[in-house]
Amino acid sequence: MQLHPALWRAHQLGHARAGTLASGFAELDGELPGGGWPLGVLTELLLPHPGIGELRLLAPALAAVQQGGRSLLWFDPPALPCGWTLAALGLDLHRLVIVRPRAGAGVVRRARLPQAADLLWALEQALASGHVGAVLAWLPAEGVPAQSLRRLQLAAQAHEGPAFLLREAAMLARPSAAPLRVALAPAAPDVITLRIVKRRGSPCARALHLALAPALSAPVRARAARAACAAPPALGPQPVVEQA
Repeated sequence: MQLHPALWRAHQLGHARAGTLASGFAELDGELPGGGWPLGVLTELLLPHPGIGELRLLAPALAAVQQGGRSLLWFDPPALPCGWTLAALGLDLHRLVIVRPRAGAGVVRRARLPQAADLLWALEQALASGHVGAVLAWLPAEGVPAQSLRRLQLAAQAHEGPAFLLREAAMLARPSAAPLRVALAPAAPDVITLRIVKRRGSPCARALHLALAPALSAPVRARAARAACAAPPALGPQPVVEQA
């Protein structure tokens, strides 16, 4: 029996109604409904802190969006992106637009919380416009009500590309309207661990360990390896002797 695209059997992965975009990692694509990052819906990436490799994880898909002639729109990244690093990952800086809250860059994130409503409004308008290739938005820990996430999910249905929300790992305990939620964690140098905590289809019981593009040049990696070998071994916990 042919099922409606919005339905799936409990032991199967769901369908991606608006299509998918290959992530660039075959093992990850095998666990994502439709075989890639979904289009026309929200994808939440939950991480303990920025800079654990999330941009290197997304770079192959973002580069593919730009190669199709579309632009990237990034909302409130936690730091000014490094141009040469993005170029080394295959991203075209001429097709990258960064949107900052009115408080401006360099301000402590807590001070920008009143601008969360403006950020969410601008993000919703960008998704609903249908003119952006891919969207990344770093959301604040507070000031994002569940109703706003539902509005973003509805707006994303008019968006033909992927839409990623990067949020703190603590948000995992809160419900979300995003159909796909992925928890990220650093595993080793240039290795990231992914745990798919919500997807359309059967639960994903295993964690994925993906090798990322190296963040350091070969000479720097070699120096770091030599330093690690030369460092004295760390002492483990010492036994405690009680005095009678």
